[in-house]
Amino acid sequence: MLTAVLALPFIGLFFFRIYENQLVHQTEAELIAQSVVLAAVIRQDFESNLPTEAALGAQAPAEPASARDEPFRPILPRLDLTRDGMLGRRPDAQPAREPASAAFRAAGERLSPLLAETQSVTLAGFRLLDPWGVVIAGREETGLSLAHVEEVATALSGRFTTTLRQRVSKNAPPPLYSLSRGTSIRIFAATPIILRGRVAGVLYASRTPSNVFRHLYEERGKVVLAGLSVAALTLLIGLAFHRTITRPVHELIARTVAIGHGDRAAMRPLSNHGTAEFAKLSQSFLDMAGNLNNRSDFIATFAAHVSHELKSPLTSIEGAAELLRDDIAGDGRAMSDAERRRFLSNIITDTHRLTAITNRLRELARAESAPTGGATSLSPAIAALQRDVPELAIRAEGDLDGSIRISAENLRIILSHLADNALRHGATEFAISAAAEADRLHVTVSDNGSGVSPNNRARIFDSFFTTRRDSGGTGMGLAIVRAMLNAHSGSIELLDPAAGAAFSLAFQRAAEGEVHG
Repeated sequence: MLTAVLALPFIGLFFFRIYENQLVHQTEAELIAQSVVLAAVIRQDFESNLPTEAALGAQAPAEPASARDEPFRPILPRLDLTRDGMLGRRPDAQPAREPASAAFRAAGERLSPLLAETQSVTLAGFRLLDPWGVVIAGREETGLSLAHVEEVATALSGRFTTTLRQRVSKNAPPPLYSLSRGTSIRIFAATPIILRGRVAGVLYASRTPSNVFRHLYEERGKVVLAGLSVAALTLLIGLAFHRTITRPVHELIARTVAIGHGDRAAMRPLSNHGTAEFAKLSQSFLDMAGNLNNRSDFIATFAAHVSHELKSPLTSIEGAAELLRDDIAGDGRAMSDAERRRFLSNIITDTHRLTAITNRLRELARAESAPTGGATSLSPAIAALQRDVPELAIRAEGDLDGSIRISAENLRIILSHLADNALRHGATEFAISAAAEADRLHVTVSDNGSGVSPNNRARIFDSFFTTRRDSGGTGMGLAIVRAMLNAHSGSIELLDPAAGAAFSLAFQRAAEGEVHG
């Protein structure tokens, strides 16, 4: 990309011909100015010295009515290397059908020194033609006809014209000049000399535009300064890219490799963010890596908890089954019927616990991947809860009809687990209070049960933590509630009431018109 920036001036110079086109315009403008001035001098000479009976050429075209009152009628450069086609080499002069008249030959002799002196200074070639295209003044081709040349024929009809023609040099140019098109063209300008409303002659001028390399060499100081400016600008752009893009990208790549190899120390902000957008990108990546690591830790810890919770009932079932097998085989003391029933009851109890654990595990997995679409309010969920849990006296107040971003089914699951938790801890009353604040709906759920002891407050949301293991508790209810709320951008925290247990839930409020479901 930086190389392309450096090459831009050269692309404009060699492929779009911007600079060469400017040189062509400059050369054409100079030829126009010189031709107009010389034509005015020649017309004065013709007015003073040509006899009135001298034969003149074609009738000059009438001026447009709109231009007659204009004080200025400029002739502007019009040639363009990229638009105008280039004609071939100028045709050679041909013998004239009739020689020029004595009056025009005399005029040519008078004006030849003027043309020669102008040519020596301007480096342009000049030829003066009579009204029929015969050369009467100029260094070469005097007495020959150029009437067959396209631009000369146009001027003999009374119209000024310029054209581009192929140039063939007598000497081979240096190889470097082949890159410039300006060395192979020549500009021709044909200016009619109007006398008494008719064409009295044509001033035929030509010149080769300045070569772009020669011109650049003549302006080498400015060219070097421009080159240094472009190089300095490119260097600054490169340094900016390196600081804002390349270096942060390389650092982020190194961090990804380190994190992939398990280096948790790599999960820290980059030393150089470059741009605000890249800072957001890198922080998003680091947040994602941190979440994945936390998730990995959670899975490892959760797997250990699951293994522990399943191991106890499985061990108990295995021990009871081995004892019953030994009794059937007749090894050792024979069991009584009461002992056999007790061991079978233990097996059934443990299988019920395993069933409860697997059911809660399935509910937890469903809560963590719960669909987050839909919206509802508290009122229908509370009405369903009152029907499902008649053992609790449920009281609700506040903003119960405010729309929140959670489906009705998922909200029912959350309230059902909280109500079941309260009921299993001896509660008879269950209170729900809702209040809207900004983009959140804060819901306080409280009961009059036994509450949470200070020692258990820190572990209340941990999976498998329960104080009712003997009565069939799995310790998964509040973990399911927290997972469900997290999936819906909500939250839950344990409060510290004077009696019973209380929780503060936060739901994201839904926008007006959001679909309920």
